[in-house]
Amino acid sequence: MTGDHQTLALVLFSVFVAVTLAITTWVSRDRHGSAEEFYAGGRLFSPMENGFAIAGDYMSAASFLGISGLIALYGYDGMLYSVGFLVAWLVVLLLVAELVRNCGRFTLADVVAARMAERPVRIAAGTSSVAVSVLYLVAQMVGAGSLVALLLGGTGEAARTWTVIGVGALMVIYVSLGGMRATTWIQIVKAVLLMAGTVALTVLVLVRFHGDVNSLLSTAAERSGHGSAFLGPGLRYGGDWTARLDFISLGLALVLGTAGLPHILSRFYTVPTARAARRSVVWSIGLIGGFYLMTIVLGFGAAALIGSAEVRASSASGNTAVPLLALDLGGGAGSTGGTVLFAVVAAVAFATILAVVAGITLASSASVAHDLYASLRRPGRRQYGEVAVARVVAAVIGAVAIGLGLLASDLNVAFLVGLAFAVAASANLPVLLYSLFWRRFTTRGAVWSVYGGLVPAVLLVLLSPVVSGSPESLFPGVDFQLFPLQNPGVVSIPLGFLAGWLGTVTSPEPPDEARHAETEVRALTGAGAV
Repeated sequence: MTGDHQTLALVLFSVFVAVTLAITTWVSRDRHGSAEEFYAGGRLFSPMENGFAIAGDYMSAASFLGISGLIALYGYDGMLYSVGFLVAWLVVLLLVAELVRNCGRFTLADVVAARMAERPVRIAAGTSSVAVSVLYLVAQMVGAGSLVALLLGGTGEAARTWTVIGVGALMVIYVSLGGMRATTWIQIVKAVLLMAGTVALTVLVLVRFHGDVNSLLSTAAERSGHGSAFLGPGLRYGGDWTARLDFISLGLALVLGTAGLPHILSRFYTVPTARAARRSVVWSIGLIGGFYLMTIVLGFGAAALIGSAEVRASSASGNTAVPLLALDLGGGAGSTGGTVLFAVVAAVAFATILAVVAGITLASSASVAHDLYASLRRPGRRQYGEVAVARVVAAVIGAVAIGLGLLASDLNVAFLVGLAFAVAASANLPVLLYSLFWRRFTTRGAVWSVYGGLVPAVLLVLLSPVVSGSPESLFPGVDFQLFPLQNPGVVSIPLGFLAGWLGTVTSPEPPDEARHAETEVRALTGAGAV
């Protein structure tokens, strides 16, 4: 990129950052410091606004940069991420959205604690929520580093490092000053920008091939270096039994993980009623469905117009496929159109990252303050203390995410998010479903369910090829790999459900039938919901 190109893209970055900071400042002037305002934006958002915000929260750097990159490198197998991320919303719509809105106040732990002993359940659920959020944050940080390194014309460590630090600082400012209301408006603005940018690129790709999708696919296969195998299953997840099992594991994590993501669950509390929560999900499914269909076109478009080898040369994990595609569609390097389109796409991707990290940071700080701190503090403390703690925690989580983001800078962002989904599906989903639907569920079952999914998921990731034992690992120079799969879901998700069942049937505490009946009525009718 020339100096002029860099300047244009950086100006667009700066404009978006200035607008979002203005939103945050404007919102923070009206806040009155209550927990309901900070965590749930006063529950004042309409279904359409919340649907756009959910879409903005969910359509992350993993979706925009990572999935398209995986499709550009692996063809059909890369599409599995698009399908998994989309199908997951049916689980959310049918099993979770309305019931969670009726049963909880701010976090996942509120739903579970409605019929259990609060302290152990809140500590367990809060711990797992923070673990999922930090993993998800790392993916966004890696995406930001890749994007700006490409923008500045290289992969210099200094540029990458300062970018990650800058994103971390901005997300702390958004959350600390504006809370849920500012975060929601930033996500709405980002969702509109991302959809507009994705539609424009998709139209340009189809116009380049005169609307002939068959021509697009055949050209992509030809330039991929893999021939017809590029359009069939097995390029990434084929061959031996390990790769096929890895595929099953990934699919389970993607389809079941969304319903356990803390930053998605917290969005259901920002609307006034359960019906509004369900309508929010319908809005978000429409937006997200269209978006993921377009990522498939962009991925194959990058393979056809740029070539898989060139994408891999720019970024081994494929994270830069969409910006390179934009440069080509606008007229190529050195052209004004290419410069403008590249800069716009880079700015939209950067906006995506900032909005998503703000949502995740808010959810994780809420888990620490509302669940962990509130469970451990002395009785009688005033409510504003909890919100103050949440603001401090946002800064701490930002620092942790910055450090881990720098460490994992060479991994594909969609792959990193897949790990976060696996932990969410293993630790959060079993306890959520048991609490909502199993009459005999007890406190011991809830605690065992969370830790029985969380500990194996994290342990298996640490012992997998992701961390050591291969050139693409976090620590390529050492080898303590014992678990052959890259995604732990196929083992850890059943363990989470099994641990919850085992804890319940061995519990000396009898199930509280009356509290379950009360929770069931509240979940299904909304009677007594906050």
